Amino acid sequence: MDKQRIMMKAILESIEEAIYIIDSSYTIEYMNRRMIELFGEGTGRKCYEVIDQDTVCPWCHAPEVFEGNEMTLEMYFSKVDKIFEVTEKPLENPDGSISKMSFLRDISMLRNREERLRASEENYRSLFEHVGVGIYISTKEGRFVDANQALLDMLEYDSKEEFLSLDLATELWMRPEDRQRFQRMIEQEGKVADYEVDFKKKNGTPLIVSLTANVRCDHQGNVLGYEGIAADQTHRYLMERKLKEAHDFMNKIIQSSPSPIMASDLKGNILIWNRASEKTLGYLASETIGKLHITKIYPEGVAREIMKKIRSPEHGGVGILKSMPMLYVRKDGIVIEGTLSAAMIYDDEGKEVATVGSFVDMTERIDMERALHNTQQQLLQSEKLAAMGRLTSQLAHELNNPIYGIMNTLELLKSEVKPDNRRRKLLDMSLSETVRLADMLRKMLSFSKPDQEEKDYADMNTIIEEMIILHEKMLQEHSIKVKSELAEGLPAVYLSKNQMRQVILNMISNARDAMPEGGILTFRTSRENTMVVIEIADTGVGIAEHNIKHIFESFFTTKDSVKGVGLGLSVCYGFIKEHGGDITVSSKPGEGAAFRITLPIDKAEQNEPKNSFSTN
Repeated sequence: MDKQRIMMKAILESIEEAIYIIDSSYTIEYMNRRMIELFGEGTGRKCYEVIDQDTVCPWCHAPEVFEGNEMTLEMYFSKVDKIFEVTEKPLENPDGSISKMSFLRDISMLRNREERLRASEENYRSLFEHVGVGIYISTKEGRFVDANQALLDMLEYDSKEEFLSLDLATELWMRPEDRQRFQRMIEQEGKVADYEVDFKKKNGTPLIVSLTANVRCDHQGNVLGYEGIAADQTHRYLMERKLKEAHDFMNKIIQSSPSPIMASDLKGNILIWNRASEKTLGYLASETIGKLHITKIYPEGVAREIMKKIRSPEHGGVGILKSMPMLYVRKDGIVIEGTLSAAMIYDDEGKEVATVGSFVDMTERIDMERALHNTQQQLLQSEKLAAMGRLTSQLAHELNNPIYGIMNTLELLKSEVKPDNRRRKLLDMSLSETVRLADMLRKMLSFSKPDQEEKDYADMNTIIEEMIILHEKMLQEHSIKVKSELAEGLPAVYLSKNQMRQVILNMISNARDAMPEGGILTFRTSRENTMVVIEIADTGVGIAEHNIKHIFESFFTTKDSVKGVGLGLSVCYGFIKEHGGDITVSSKPGEGAAFRITLPIDKAEQNEPKNSFSTN
């Protein structure tokens, strides 16, 4: 009996949960190591005193437990600022008396994580509902699955139920053939961006919208429907109309002016040439704009003198040339006299980009200066818009500078660490990730069609080892041990390293969720004929038999709504299939799960296998 008690005590001491035993008078008979660490030594004292209560805890169910009932409840203990799942069981003593054994499992981190996830989900839903553009999900057959309030308001529907029942081809799209064209485009490219179409409001009036959307597919790549945003373009079209009206108005001013108005860039190429210039100097606009050099309308050397005076502060200020006598040369060679008023046009950075001038007589000077000023403002605004476009296109280069600085620093650090040092491997991994970030930035800021995911020969052992190292600390915090049984000399596989990293990361994440109490995560690689095999097994809760056949389907998940939406394994399935491989799973409830991934070895590899190598 003593030996059994010693063994039982040793078992209780080894358990990570806090355990204590009280008699019918609420006196503590035993506390294990974890319980003492949390609440301090309290054997012989009343349990409620140790837990930091003056009297019996209001939630106490000891009487029911002493009567033979087992209880489980969730409680917050202010003394240690933790949330515990408390399980209380009756314990029959050798003398026939009943004691109460309580198990306290710390679930504080779990509850905090759930709360954060719940808040995150609420934030995403709030964004969906309150964002200022219409967001929708629709089926391929032409029905809405979901839509936010902004889309209902945009199309003037009061009832969401009525909106979701619409036949899109006939009741939403102004022209059904436009939807057919949209479907062909999006299913061919996988997405569309800024695609303008005409929708119908509830009252039948047209509404111009800009669609940015992508396809939704099942695990086999079959298109299920589309999801995206619809932006009302009414305001933009009104602004474009106003801009066009303003441009047309300015052009009319310039063209209707009785005095010649002309403009040229810094190279002397003529940009503006109004009808008065045509009449006065004999050149048609079609003969001058983009064809005639500005020096041709002045006597030799005069154009250079005009530029000096415009840049000089002595003739009205730098960039301005006030009215001064000027000679012009007509197309027929006749020299005519007049006055010239001119100005320099600058971009947002203060750089010279063009000059504009007016050839007028003294009686019309005031009116033409006003027209010149208006023309200048119009050109300034045009250059400002152009400069904004150039700045946007240069953004990628500006952001790349610090990234390349980091890459260079990592390269320098590598030279200070021996190749066989574990830190060298971490530096290699960091450098690889920085290169990947630079590539992502380039793709994000590119206006051309995104490149396909790059593939190269890579060693799956190296990819697995990298992901284990990156998540080693997280797994340890969840009491998960990692076993690696990686085959030596494994052939390299032609694959996308980024996609394979995502596959391994998803497997690690799923294994962690499947082993809330801790366990063993095993990675095993091998070669079978023309395939590289990766096996990933855990000792977690397993997968129910009726869920096995759905495990790789999009949006299928056995987790609660705050943990995921069921896309991880379906994405992994798509990646593996894209590489010509396969992924299967075997599992029984309570016995863990084992995933088996096969990837084809390149034909050249089959004939003459290459040695494994690092991905960096």
